[in-house]
Amino acid sequence: MTAQAEADDGRDRGEGRADAVGAPERAVNPLQRLIQGRLSERGLSYGDVARRGGLPRSTVYTLATTRNLVRPPRPATIDGLARGLDLPVSAVRAAAAESTGMHYYDEPAEGTGRGVPGDQERELLIASIDELSAEDRRHVAALVESLRNRSAPPADR
Repeated sequence: MTAQAEADDGRDRGEGRADAVGAPERAVNPLQRLIQGRLSERGLSYGDVARRGGLPRSTVYTLATTRNLVRPPRPATIDGLARGLDLPVSAVRAAAAESTGMHYYDEPAEGTGRGVPGDQERELLIASIDELSAEDRRHVAALVESLRNRSAPPADR
């Protein structure tokens, strides 16, 4: 093991969250926003994500702090990052692609633009749908339909 790797391991064993991420507002690209937002909402550190995803801590740190990615991370790295962040692989893949200037999904329709509160959840839902079985998609569709109809007044009995 290298001295740097030992130093990283030692940092991660501490009781505190010395390597916890700051506010997601500092993020510049979609992958940074995704990583930093998830770390913040779950109270995770770079080391936590690295261990959960089977990645080096330095890889997680680099992806969370590099403003201008030249190319997307390798598929194995995206898979590990998704595991570490407990997100669908497709959500991480889309954020990584967009961070390098490629667009994985069509842009949202005008009026539903990025930066709207809840937009991250919307993107996560869209990205997750491909990973569901046909039966699970039917269940989700039924749930969405019931939520949409919830605001309707109850029928007379």
